[in-house]
Amino acid sequence: MICSFNGTVLVHVMPPLLVTEFILGILGNGLALWIFCFHLRPWKSSTVYLFNLALADFFLNFALPFRASYYQSGLNWHFGHIFCNFSLFMLAMNRTGCVLFLMAVATDRYMRVVHPHHAFNSLSIAKAVRASVVLWMVTFSTTAHLLITPRSNATDCESFSIQTNPSGRLIWHKGMFVLSFYLPLAWIVYCTFRVISHMRKRQLAQQAKIKKALCFITLVAILFIICFLPSNICQLLIWFQTRRLVKIFSESEVCEALEDYNTAFYVTISLTYMNSMLDPVVYYFSSPAFKNICRKAIQLGRVQATENTVERKTGSHSTGCDGNMDMVSKRELQR
Repeated sequence: MICSFNGTVLVHVMPPLLVTEFILGILGNGLALWIFCFHLRPWKSSTVYLFNLALADFFLNFALPFRASYYQSGLNWHFGHIFCNFSLFMLAMNRTGCVLFLMAVATDRYMRVVHPHHAFNSLSIAKAVRASVVLWMVTFSTTAHLLITPRSNATDCESFSIQTNPSGRLIWHKGMFVLSFYLPLAWIVYCTFRVISHMRKRQLAQQAKIKKALCFITLVAILFIICFLPSNICQLLIWFQTRRLVKIFSESEVCEALEDYNTAFYVTISLTYMNSMLDPVVYYFSSPAFKNICRKAIQLGRVQATENTVERKTGSHSTGCDGNMDMVSKRELQR
């Protein structure tokens, strides 16, 4: 049995949250892609991973307005079966892509600090691109099933439905969702603690370059945990509770008992989309060059806004002076 929920809380909470994430995510990642493509030179292997992270974030954001519309309409999908599957695929693929490229970024910093003479640190741009292609292929292969998922209800558009007797497709989807978080989490936490341990042993914490690397990898770990851990905990709780409750209650009673868990999961999964909004902070601290370009772009925008304001004031002042002169001339002629 597939549980059906009214989503009273979700229809009020999700639309403004998703729209906010969409606007800030598009602006932040759009600026990041503009800097990567047209201003940041030369590229390094780490730049390739950060560019792909920004790309995954940018594409994920395009599905958010449709999800906001879905919740705004009271959990009714109005864009057809095919586009439902495509939007869910885009969310899942780019969410997984974000996780894998964050892991790649953490690995790059770990190798540069703990193993500075390893051949990995001299990885060419071409090899980094090939590694990125492999990560995208892994991402696609684990989420492509969403493109061909059958839908019994034309107005329903969910990939994490709760079933008292889950299908193999749903088990695969939820299993990959959990694994694609906990395995990278274990690696990112390992990299972070190894960097901290290495710096303490060699007393390198005061060296500016090493200190920046530590701050950067710690930032990656914190953002990763904040954005992805809550939804994965909720998904595990739903799984354990479903298995426990089906042994005690009828199917309808099981669904009723799981409604709060379902609401908590969909609210927390919006935090995974928030990751795409917060990743520009990672790009900002990734290198001094990116930070300087970003500052210049913001300052240029402020200067242009100031110049426009001054021009408007000057223009209105000139118009006012000209008007006064015309009035004086008319009075003199009348005399």
